[in-house]
Amino acid sequence: MTGSPQIDAERAFNRAARGRRMAALTRRLRGLDVIDERCLRRRRRPPGREIVEIPVDAINGTVEPSRAAQFDRDFRPAPIARTRWQRVWLAEQRGATLPPISVVAVGGSYALRDGHHRVSVARARGALTIDAQVEAA
Repeated sequence: MTGSPQIDAERAFNRAARGRRMAALTRRLRGLDVIDERCLRRRRRPPGREIVEIPVDAINGTVEPSRAAQFDRDFRPAPIARTRWQRVWLAEQRGATLPPISVVAVGGSYALRDGHHRVSVARARGALTIDAQVEAA
């Protein structure tokens, strides 16, 4: 405390505002939600699953804990993902056909099993949908 109520109020406000910005930053940079596969009830499906288009924005989690730290909730990549991410970007830029991603349906959204870099690149490019093999939970 400085003894001046005006200066103390200003400093307190600045601290509170800084805390709000930091909380917003933390929420934004938080990793992907990890879905524990043991909690999912699996329905047996034949090996030749159908490929469907799903909304990219509906993918909001992963079943791979190791990938959760490589991407935030908006699938922005961490520096460790740079090399592979750039390879996927370049392949898509050249028009290469990328394999479909693999997801598990969880309620009205999806958790990724395979294809984290492809989803990240698709979001960065502004794609609305992506081809996926969907496994029902």
